[in-house]
Amino acid sequence: MTHHRLKATCTTVHLGGFSCNLPPALIINSGDSIAVETYTGFKIYPDAPSEFLTPEFLEICQNLPPERIVGPGSHLLTGPIYIREAEPGDVLEVQLEEISPRLAMGFNAIRSGWGALPEQFSQSRLRFIPLDLEQNIAEFPPNSGIKIPLKPFFGILGVATPEPQQSSIPPGIYGGNLDNPELQAGSRLFLPVFVPGGLFSIGDGHSAQGEGEVNVTAIETSMNGKIKLNLHKNIGLSSPLAETSSDIITMGFAETLDLAFEAALKQMIQVLEQFFGIDAEDAYVLCSLAANFRITQVVNRPQKGVHGMISKSILPPIPETGFLYKT
Repeated sequence: MTHHRLKATCTTVHLGGFSCNLPPALIINSGDSIAVETYTGFKIYPDAPSEFLTPEFLEICQNLPPERIVGPGSHLLTGPIYIREAEPGDVLEVQLEEISPRLAMGFNAIRSGWGALPEQFSQSRLRFIPLDLEQNIAEFPPNSGIKIPLKPFFGILGVATPEPQQSSIPPGIYGGNLDNPELQAGSRLFLPVFVPGGLFSIGDGHSAQGEGEVNVTAIETSMNGKIKLNLHKNIGLSSPLAETSSDIITMGFAETLDLAFEAALKQMIQVLEQFFGIDAEDAYVLCSLAANFRITQVVNRPQKGVHGMISKSILPPIPETGFLYKT
C-alpha cells in the first residue's frame, strides 16, 4: 500500500461533470490511500472575499484548460483517479478517513429558478459564511446567536461512465452529486465500476447541510480529505451503497421523491437478501419495522434523492468478505 498526495491544480481538476475521456490525475493500486485537495466556488470566485481565495484556487479559476471542462455543472472536482485492475462490474470502496475545511469561509447561493421554492424565492442571492474552525461552528444568520455545528462531507463522490460527458449536477448509479450528509469521516461508500480504472473523482465540499438541501446549496466549502480506495471483485452492485459506524445506507434517485423512495427501499430489500440471507418478504417487513428513510436532496435536477438507513446493531453477522462490515 502506498500513500499519495493529490493537490488541486489546473491539470488535476475538472469542471462540470465526469468523462471517460479525461486522462487520470493519479494512478494507484487498490488499497492505496490519498491525501486529496478540493476547491469549490469556480463560478462565483469574482465575487468572493479574500478569505475564500488562495493563489492556487485563483490559478485554477483563471487558467483551467478547456479540455478540463467536461459538463454543464458548476462543480470543480479533483481527479479522476485510475485504480489499476478495476474493470466494469467491480465495486470500488471509498473509505473516508479524514475530512476538514481548507479555509475558514464557505458560501451559500440561492439560484433563480432552482430550489424547492423557486417561485417564492426567485431572486439569486450569494452569501459568504465565516467558519469558526476552533469551535467547529458557523453562525447564521450573522449575529443571531444561532450556531450550526460543522459536519463536513464531500457532496460529490463518483466514477466515470462510458458516456464522454456526464453532468455533475444529478446523482446516479455512478454516485456523483449524492449530497448525503451521512458520508462523514469514518464512513465507507461503495460504487459500481463502469469503465476500466474506475476514474473516481471527488469534490463539492459541504461544511454543513440539512437533509433536503432545499435552497440548492449547503455551506459550500473547499475541503481537504484523506481517502483509501479498495477494489472488490465479483460482487454485484447496481447502485451506490454506504456504511457508517452505525448503519447500512441505501440510496435511490429519480425524478420524484416517491420514485426515489421506492428505489432506496428496493435496494434495501436487495441488500438484506444478498448479504444477510433474509427472504425478500421478510426483508420488506423488516424495513417497515426498523428502517428509516430520509430525504437526501430535492434540488439536483432531474434527480431527487432518498436514502434508507438500517442499524447494524440489529443485523446478523455476515460472512468475512471484506465487503460491508466485518464480523
